[in-house]
Order: sequence, then C-alpha cells, then structure tokens
Amino acid sequence: MAAHQIVILGGGVGGTLGANLLARKLSSKQAQITVISDSGRHVYQPGWLYVPFGWEKPENLERSERRLLSKRVRLLIERAEGIDPDTQRIHLADGQALPYDSLVIATGSRLAPEAVPGFSEAAQHFYSAEAALGLRQKLYAFQGGHIVIGVADIPYKCPPAPLEFTFLLDYDLHQRGLRDKTRISYLSPISRVFTIETVSEYVTPMFEERGIESQIFFNTETIDPDTREIQSLEGDSINYDLLVMVPPHRGAQVVVDSGLGDEQGWLPTDRETLVSKAHPNIYGLGDATDLPVSKSGSAAHFEAKIVANRIAAAIKDEELTNSHYDGHVLCFIETGYNQATQLVFDYNHPPYPPRPSPFYHYEKTVFNQVYWYLVPRGIV
Repeated sequence: MAAHQIVILGGGVGGTLGANLLARKLSSKQAQITVISDSGRHVYQPGWLYVPFGWEKPENLERSERRLLSKRVRLLIERAEGIDPDTQRIHLADGQALPYDSLVIATGSRLAPEAVPGFSEAAQHFYSAEAALGLRQKLYAFQGGHIVIGVADIPYKCPPAPLEFTFLLDYDLHQRGLRDKTRISYLSPISRVFTIETVSEYVTPMFEERGIESQIFFNTETIDPDTREIQSLEGDSINYDLLVMVPPHRGAQVVVDSGLGDEQGWLPTDRETLVSKAHPNIYGLGDATDLPVSKSGSAAHFEAKIVANRIAAAIKDEELTNSHYDGHVLCFIETGYNQATQLVFDYNHPPYPPRPSPFYHYEKTVFNQVYWYLVPRGIV
C-alpha cells in the first residue's frame, strides 16, 4: 500500500511542529510528510516587538527551516500558487503539481497595508523585520511630541502586541528622559482597548495611571501623511507626530486565489476538530483559520498537536485521543519596567491576568531564548 501523502503548507510554528509530531507518530511506510515553505526560513515573530527599542536584532530571530525539521520530513522551498481540492493537488510556482491525501493549511496571515489609504506612506509598525528596523530609526530620532498607537483592523496576529508596545514605549521614553515631552494616545476600533473584556478591564486603569490616552470606536479610514492626520469611519480625526499602527491582516494569497477563504481570506475551520468546513481531508492551523481565538504562535502550538493526532489516528485506524481543540492559549504581556503578566484562557474560560511582576517578564525572556529548542521540535 502506498504511503499516505501529507502536505503541510507553511513553515511557521504550526506547520513545523505539526510536521515533526507526525514524523514521530508515523513510519515512512505509513506516510510521506512534506512541508512547503516559500522562504526556507523560520522566523520567531514575537521577537520583532523588541527590535524598535534596540533590545533585539532581526538576525537573531531566524533559523533554517531545514534544521528545525525531522529528517523524516521533506522540505520544498517554493511558492504555492493554487490548491485544487477536487484533484487533491498543490500547484507550485515552478510548475509542479504536488498530490496530497491530507493537507494542512498553515499559511499564516499577510499584511495588507493597502486596505487603508495612506498607511504605507504614513504609518510605522513592527510586524516585519524591515518595518521594525524602520521604526527603530524613527524612535531614535524622536525628541518629543504626540505618538499615536493604533489597530487598523481586526483580526491581527499577536493581539496583545500593540498593548505591549505601548507599555514598553512608555518605559523607554522614561529611560530616555522624554516621557514628559511626549503625549501617547492609543486607538482601538472596538468598544474597549482590547478584544477580551477581562484584559481590557485590566489594561485600562494601567493606561490611566501612566498618562496614556485611549480612544475607542476609532476605525481608521484614511491617513494623510502630509497633514499627519488620521480620519476614522466614525467621523473623528486625530493628529500625530509619530504613528505606530498595526496594519490590516488578511489570509494568505494562495487561500484566496484557490477560493478556500472567506471575505478576508481566512479558512473556514471547525473550532474543535480543526477540519476545513468544506473539505474533510483539509485541516487549518494558526493564523490561517477563521477560529474565534488569538492569531498567535501559542494557538498554533496547541492546535498542531490536535491536527497531528487526528491525521495519525486516521492513517493508523486508531481511536482518537486528544483530538479536540478547546481554544487554549497561553501568552505573556510585557508591561514595561522589567515586568509582565500572563494570559491563560480557552473558549469557555476568559483570562484573569495577575498583577505585573518581574517573574513573568523573566519567564517571557527565557521562553524567547529557548523557543528554538522546545516548540518547533515538539519538546513542549
């Protein structure tokens, strides 16, 4: 009997971990596992948060995808241009048509700054290595004025990141003697500063204590780089000297072009089984899905275990165990001044962050270093 063909699109947290777990669970006679990555590089994206402050370098946040994958896993460094669920083939940019029996879509999200007129010309952000370095130069040159931090659209990856940036900015400006010369404003497109109510209730008083202004129901419509003015759909406007804004996010182009995504390009996915709602042999992981959970490495980490268990059990005709995702996420929020807090939650249990402490900051700092040895390889 021919080996079951498992193809994983994407070499991020979910794709890499899922491939390595499947390599442990299945023999070469049972399955051939292929990861398709358009770059061949694995990037630890949470580290970009620290680059604008000079606390991290982008080159320290990348590794070879090949070195993180089991020898049992085949790596193709190529761009996927189409997915055909009827013929069960992936069409690659080099002309190959790769067959699959089970497909895991772990393509992440793509930045879509073009969705907001003026964004590319006016806004800074830290959602890529290049952008984070550009923001570093802007912060080094900043000597006082009005810094506006905002979220252009929901959803976006690593939801606490703009809050973390705001707290770290407040701390950095204090360290540089510029806080008294700087007004900080935070813009949110919804009815509170964060999507999860318990976290918003936790953060809002901290903003007030630190003199950080917040404006809710501010959905950015346009940005004028000449007048440095942001206009909202609600009819409000705000001026800035430096604008740091999370760009709009959309699903991967290959998902959109293949007709598998919703209106924003996210793959409709069952929230517990992680199976595509349209195709039973396609699974969704991480940012690529439309799940009602954080687009984060943590979510992808826990989801990858479920997907690997389900695929392996089906191939081996075994009873399913640990086969339903409950929305579990664990992450940290930097609060500045060498302190942090922690979020632990799932679909049915909201997070209740503990008081900021050096302990959680230390935990996050250590995790940032040991990630490479623990998460992609499936040690944790």
